[in-house]
Parts: sequence; structure tokens; C-alpha cells
Amino acid sequence: MTQDYIIRAMTTNKEIRAVAVRSTDAVNDAQQAHQTTPVATAALGRALTGGLIVGNLVKSGMEISLDIIGDGPLKRIIVNANYKGEVRGYVSNPNIDFMKNEVGKLDVAKAVGKGYLTIKKDLGIREPYTGSVPLISGEIAEDLTYYFTKSEQTPSAVGLGVLVDTDLSVKAAGGFLIQLLPDASEETISRLEENLAEIKSISSLIEEGLTPEEILEKILDGFEFRVLEKADVKFQCKCNRDRIAALAASLGEEEIKEILEEQGKVEIRCHFCNQSYQFGEEDIEEILAKCKEEN
Repeated sequence: MTQDYIIRAMTTNKEIRAVAVRSTDAVNDAQQAHQTTPVATAALGRALTGGLIVGNLVKSGMEISLDIIGDGPLKRIIVNANYKGEVRGYVSNPNIDFMKNEVGKLDVAKAVGKGYLTIKKDLGIREPYTGSVPLISGEIAEDLTYYFTKSEQTPSAVGLGVLVDTDLSVKAAGGFLIQLLPDASEETISRLEENLAEIKSISSLIEEGLTPEEILEKILDGFEFRVLEKADVKFQCKCNRDRIAALAASLGEEEIKEILEEQGKVEIRCHFCNQSYQFGEEDIEEILAKCKEEN
């Protein structure tokens, strides 16, 4: 059985950098966690896959966040990813109605609408690097292409795809990033454009069983390339009971006791993975006592 993973490669002529990823299981896990309807699954899946690609380009120990805010019914998509292939994310409106465009495909562009794409990179310095561009289509792949070209001044092509099955699960998901390096020749650019024009649907290639390496072989036909890095991919949240307990404590003693009195428990749900954490009276007493000790 094919597993999710991501690779980064470079052509031997050092004129093209490439990333390819299979993210089917990670997107399926996100769908199950958030119980997204098809359009929300397609949009979140593309954003998660795009986040994995951007996260693959940062150095060890660093992470990125991808934030899409649009005026469509999806409202907002937030994704966190890191260089290790770990990704998490959510969409503000996971239960959006079924929307199809004029060619009968899930209408992600309309669901996202007009707005902004912002990418933050935590580079281990005091302030994270932030780049923001207007959404040019809402299709997410085109918006990321625009981001790399405009914000990072690197001519790029991004492909993202999510195929949702009739039972709402994810049949196939994946993506690629192709970037021209400064010394790319006209011949290289021309050949690459021809190859990219032949790629109709990245999700179809994943569904056919193509690996990330085989996808790059198609896109980089006529070029020799070397895989520089490979990492497993998974939908994984950073939340745990201790982190959420600290979040509960931040509500303040008065508010936390008020919630406890009204509901008999304090329940906090993680946005990113939809996991619910419950704290009873004894838990809360312990949390508050610990806070007093630390202060």
C-alpha cells in the first residue's frame, strides 16, 4: 500500500527545484477529524498539501503557518506544517453546502472567494517572516503560485489536487511545486512549460498510484534530477492534555469556576484536530493550584 510522503529534488543542471507529495491519508484524517463536507474537504486538503510543500522548504526545527481568509462561505482556512512532514489545519465552516462549478467539479474558488493568503515562517528569530498576497482565484494552487512569484520573487508552478469519494472520504490527494532557479536557460523554461501543460490533474495521477518520484519524472521529462530529501507525511496535532490545561488556566480563576459551576466541567476543543478535552472539579483545582505555585 502506498504511503504518504514528500520529496524535494533538484535537476542535475541546477536550474529547477521541485517538491512532490502524496497526502491522501493526511487529508483523509483531516476530513474524519473535522467531518468536512466535500467542498470543505477539497479546500482544506489543498491547503494542507500546500502547507506541506511550503513547510518542506524551511530548515530543520522551523515551521510555517498558512492562513487563507476569503469572503466566500468557507471564511477561513488555517494550516500549520513543518519540515518533518507534520501538518494540521482546519476550516472555519466545515459543513459548507455542496457547490459545483460549470464543469461539474467542486467549486473551491467560489467557496473561498476573494481575500488574502498569508504565510508566516518561524525561522527561529524574534519575529517570524510574513508574506501576504491577494487571492487571485481562490483555487489555492494558483494563489500559492502567485505568492511564490510575487512575495518571494521565485518563478514557480504549484499543482494541488484532492479527489473526494462518494462516501465523503478522500480518494486521492497530493501536489507539486516547481521553481526556476536564477540561472535557468530559455531552453529549460520552454521544455518545462511544455511538460506542465501535459499535467491535467495531480489527484488523478495520485489515484492511478503514481509515487511523488514518478510525478516528478512526468513533470521533469527530459531532465535528470536527484532526490535531496524524503519525509513521511502525517496529519498530526501538537495539542495534548497539558497544553490544553494551560489554556484553561489562562481563562482566569473567576471565569473557570463560573464555567465549572454552570456546566459541571470545563470542556475545550482543539481547533486544529477537533479533539475535545474535559476537566472536572478535581482537575481544575489541580490546575489552579499549579498556577499559584508557578506565580
